[in-house]
Parts: sequence; C-alpha cells; structure tokens
Amino acid sequence: MRTHLRLAALSVLFISSLTQAADLIPIEVHRDANCGCCKKWISHLQANGFKVDDRVEANMSEFKQQHGVPPRLASCHTALINGKFVEGHVPAEQVLALSKRGDLLGVAAPGMPMGSPGMEMDGMSDAYQVIGLKTDGTDLVVADYPAR
Repeated sequence: MRTHLRLAALSVLFISSLTQAADLIPIEVHRDANCGCCKKWISHLQANGFKVDDRVEANMSEFKQQHGVPPRLASCHTALINGKFVEGHVPAEQVLALSKRGDLLGVAAPGMPMGSPGMEMDGMSDAYQVIGLKTDGTDLVVADYPAR
C-alpha cells in the first residue's frame, strides 16, 4: 500500500512539473559569450515565467541588423519572441505586454540603464524608458521607469 501511495505522489508531482513547464513562455536570448549582465537579465526572465533559450552569438551587431534593431535602440543583448525583438534590459512585464501590441516590431531599453533588470547595483537606479519600434519605423515610449 505504501508503495502505491509513493508512486501516486510521485506521479502527481511529475504531472504538475510538466504542467508548469508547459506554461512557461518561450523566448530566445542572443548575447555575447562574455556578458555577465545578460545572464542576470536571463535570470530575471526565468523568475518571471519565461523558458529561455540562451544563444551565444559571434557577431551581435550583425545579428541586431538582421533582426531589425536600429542602432539608436541598441543594447548588449537581443531576444526574440513571437517574431518580435526585445533589445536590452527590458522588464519582464513589458516583454509580456509586447504580445498585445500589433503596432510594434519590438521594444528596447536602449543602452544599459542602471537599475533595470540585470543592471541592479547597490540600490542605485537611473530613470529609463522602454521604447517601442512601430511598424512605420517611428519610436513610441511604452513605459517610463523613474530613478529610485
């Protein structure tokens, strides 16, 4: 009887783990091999329900160009989700909101703003914006994050 109970408990645990894995949102993150803050941003995504496919690129500039990231929006890493780009240290909530924005090709947190996810430093934080690139090539502020 105990063996059956243990097997039943293990089965429930296994099935719930599979269900949780199925609920994760897939995203590809492309980065330079030596970037530490990129790994921290990946951890931020994973903590917020994303299943990250971490890919190291030999030439990030070329990759960004191939995926439509304008130089004015550039940062250190580029993610791809549902055919759109996410450039830099964009908070997970804005990555999720991107799926509801048919007018955007992608979003970016240009540069490497201190205090953004993956760029946390001893409580210091710069004000920054998440910028959306519209399908007509113009920019739009999609979120403001104040300094703390």
